[in-house]
Amino acid sequence: MNCYLGIDIGSVSSNFVLIDEKGRVLLDLYMRTHGNPIRAVQEGLALLQEKVDVKELVISGVGTTGSGRYLAAVLTGADVVKNEITAHAVAAAFYYPHVRTVIEIGGQDSKMILLKNGIVYDFAMNTVCAAGTGSFLDQQAARLQIPIEQFGGLAAHAQQPVRIAGRCGVFAESDMIHKQQMGYPTEDILMGLCEALVRNYLNNVGKGKKIEEPIVFQGGVAANQGLHQAFERNLGMKINIPPYYAVMGAMGAALLAREHIENVRHSTQFKGFDFIVDSDFQTQSFECKSCPNLCEVVSIRCGDQILAYWGDRCKRWESSIKMKHSRLKVI
Repeated sequence: MNCYLGIDIGSVSSNFVLIDEKGRVLLDLYMRTHGNPIRAVQEGLALLQEKVDVKELVISGVGTTGSGRYLAAVLTGADVVKNEITAHAVAAAFYYPHVRTVIEIGGQDSKMILLKNGIVYDFAMNTVCAAGTGSFLDQQAARLQIPIEQFGGLAAHAQQPVRIAGRCGVFAESDMIHKQQMGYPTEDILMGLCEALVRNYLNNVGKGKKIEEPIVFQGGVAANQGLHQAFERNLGMKINIPPYYAVMGAMGAALLAREHIENVRHSTQFKGFDFIVDSDFQTQSFECKSCPNLCEVVSIRCGDQILAYWGDRCKRWESSIKMKHSRLKVI
């Protein structure tokens, strides 16, 4: 069976999706990055090996996305590298061909993508304020000693959500503690936090944007029922959640890899499961003193072979080796 692998390496989570030639998902994995993207790639592919018989599959193409997309591309020999905006938009349009607005909230950032006829014409990102991301809910759930998996279900049963300041994560936490001390029901506080995150998102990421239906909500936070309800209440519109909402970045990367192989390359550069899982990849950083820029350069190597350099503005180090992923289509 010919399959396509999508890899989304983020700061919080690393996601993997394996699809067949028709785009049907054969396997999806959602795991924590834990600050080590190299280990995340190796562990993710090792889990894929355990869950499916890779000898019965032919990996015909690999795509990477996320903040660690270049690193993942070097490790795996990816055929195509795409930014998160493109990958999430492609995945949303695959399940909802007429989608106009994509709401994506991850652990450390949030995005809004606007499409028309399947083409992205505008987008916005928030990478500054934690109050508009999933980590905000994680932190508050931990403070309330509630498992994050139960957060949304409890919030959905709120009778009267409390008003919590949502423009700043610090102020929101202080306000939440005050409401807790005053004896407000936990469910109402949780829904108040959901409402605060939604207001923060709409006031920052969605500011000045024309939000139109159909709307697709994706990212790991889409599992939160309270947040789903809060978005529908604030927008007065239906919010659609795709079946693989937590791994839509990886889904988009897999679909883009399939398109690239079918229309451009026709053969993959994938290095193989065994090589990637068993290799000893090492990274090293140093300061280049060749010019006043004093760039902090990072190299990745496998044994004695240097695979890639990053961080040099003039590309002095990058151009000093013939990178195996030099033929990647990068956007």
